[in-house]
Amino acid sequence: MSFLLLLALKLSFACTLDVTIDDYIGVGTSDYLNRAVTKANEASCTSILLKINTPGGDLNSTRKIVTTILNSPQPFLCIVYPSGGHAGSAGAIILQACHVSGAIQATNLGAATPISAAGNEIPEDLKKKIFNDTISWLEGVTKTRGRNLDFSKKIVTEAKAVTAEEAERIKAIDVATKTLDGFLEFSEAKNVKGPGDEELVVKVGPLVSFDPDIRYKILQTIADPQISYMIFLGSLGLLYFEFTHPGAIIPGVVGGLGLIISYIAFDKLDVEWGGLALLALGLVFFILEAFVPSFGALGIGGIVAFTVGGLLLYDEASGYALPLEVVLPSSIILGLILFGIATLAYRTQKLKRHAGTEDVVGTVLEIVFVKVEDPSRGEVFWKGERWAVHADTNLSLKQNIKVIDKKGLTLIVTTTT
Repeated sequence: MSFLLLLALKLSFACTLDVTIDDYIGVGTSDYLNRAVTKANEASCTSILLKINTPGGDLNSTRKIVTTILNSPQPFLCIVYPSGGHAGSAGAIILQACHVSGAIQATNLGAATPISAAGNEIPEDLKKKIFNDTISWLEGVTKTRGRNLDFSKKIVTEAKAVTAEEAERIKAIDVATKTLDGFLEFSEAKNVKGPGDEELVVKVGPLVSFDPDIRYKILQTIADPQISYMIFLGSLGLLYFEFTHPGAIIPGVVGGLGLIISYIAFDKLDVEWGGLALLALGLVFFILEAFVPSFGALGIGGIVAFTVGGLLLYDEASGYALPLEVVLPSSIILGLILFGIATLAYRTQKLKRHAGTEDVVGTVLEIVFVKVEDPSRGEVFWKGERWAVHADTNLSLKQNIKVIDKKGLTLIVTTTT
């Protein structure tokens, strides 16, 4: 929408911001709806239409979305849309928080039983904790909107799901309609409860689209717990290669970018920083492995740190977790790769130390740099490295010299005929 049209809407009449959830609910969704509230304020929109068609999503992002809706100064008018769509799991919970909720006919909603991020069975103690916490939280949200408490409980405990018509009959939503316009007409002038129990009157105006953008798509991708973990591990591997092979450049650039991207994802996912510290410690162990002959002890310690750090990276009660079958193979594979690089780096260092003076003494090299203030000193290239040289006479560029000794990092040379 152009700036002039946006300005015209501000000056003439109220508008309704039109947003859509048509994907799984995750970090990108939470960020998108937060920005939607900001956009609504900027455009002077008096309400936000949220069209929902989702199989569900993670619990942590759902909680943040519910908080956004409950504290929004503009009423959220939420509808399961289009016909044939559904508001599964997290989508059904979000509907309970909306100021006005509805569903197009031939849609359904419900089935909000929490499961682990990997789809595995949750341990009984943790399951009981998550269920009780989710039920009590959802009960408070449902009471705020005056909807069916029994339904909000059963969508968690029994994975209950109902059609749009049934949801209207049991007052799980406010209305089931045939069209989107019918839902907007139903919402117009409805009295709802805003932040702090403030009474709001719904005003529906011309729809102003705010579609999911590139930022939303990037966050939805990188903020997946498993993907962000893999990006982080891959970035560590690339940075490690750059550290042990200075001058490679590309691995360092890609690894640095990946590290920042994974940090953004971790920040959105509320990681356990102790787990992240263990992953970093694993990298430190492998760096030391490249320079200290530990006979593999540091490498094994690095693999253990990667494994434990991955398992502790997320709090499973928040809805995120990395399964052992993902963490263990990833840690072992990365560990073996880094161990191989460390071994090669250590052998290279050892060869350089053994080569030392013996290899360079007697070598004929070409001067590539001469100090203006002291022409007896200059620089040469030897085995891809730049070395300082010192002669008993003045040097000149491109002059051939012969190495007769080495003191520290300086080659003692004599000119050749």
